[in-house]
Amino acid sequence: MSSESPKQILLNQYAAVAKAVAHPHRLGLLEQLAQGERSVDTLADRIRISTANASQHLQHMRRAGLVAARREGKFVFCRLADDAVLDLIASLRRVAEANSAEVERIMRCYFEDRDGLEPVSRLELMDRLKMGLVTVLDVRPEDEFALGHLPGAVNIPLGELEERLADLDSQQEIVAYCRGPYCVLSYEAIAILRARGFHVRRLEDGLPEWRAAGLPVEAGALG
Repeated sequence: MSSESPKQILLNQYAAVAKAVAHPHRLGLLEQLAQGERSVDTLADRIRISTANASQHLQHMRRAGLVAARREGKFVFCRLADDAVLDLIASLRRVAEANSAEVERIMRCYFEDRDGLEPVSRLELMDRLKMGLVTVLDVRPEDEFALGHLPGAVNIPLGELEERLADLDSQQEIVAYCRGPYCVLSYEAIAILRARGFHVRRLEDGLPEWRAAGLPVEAGALG
C-alpha cells in the first residue's frame, strides 16, 4: 500500500497532466484536435513534424487523459478526451497573458497591430446571424471546415482569399474566425480585407469554443 497521502497522489497526477502539455508541439497538436478528430499522419503534416514524433507526443497526452484514440485499419485517429482540455489551454493562455512580458509584447506588436477593434462575441454573432446581417467567413483549410463550422459560414482558406474577394459581399459586414482566439489566420484575413475596403471584424474566439458553448455547428464541405 502506498505511503503517500491522498493529497500527494493528487498533486502527482496534476503534475503529470501539466507535464503532458509542456511542449510547443503538444500544444499545436491540441489546437488541431480541437477542430475535430484527425489521423496521426494528418496531425503530423499540419504542424510540420514527422509522424513518429507526432505519435510519441500523442502517446504522452493519451497517458495523461488529454487525448483519446481509435484505430481504423492502418490508421490511428485521435480526438480531445473532452472539453475540459479546452479549459486547460484557455487557462494557460490567460496566465501567460497576465504574467509574461513576451506574450504581452507579441499581442501588442502582432495581434493588436492587425486588429485593434473589439471582437464580436458569440451571442452577438448569433443574433446577427438570425437577422441575416452578417457574412461569417471561415478561413481555415477545407478539411478543418468539413469537420465542423459555424452555421452558414463561407469557407475561403486564407491562401485563396485575395483571389476570391468577389465571393464576398462588400456591402455586408463580415465576421471572420478560425481555430481560436489567437489563430493568426483570422488576423491576416482581417488585414487583407480591411485594406480592400471590406467592413470586417473578428469573432472573439474560434470553432472549438463555439462548439463547447453548445452553439449550433454544421459539418460537411459546403459554403
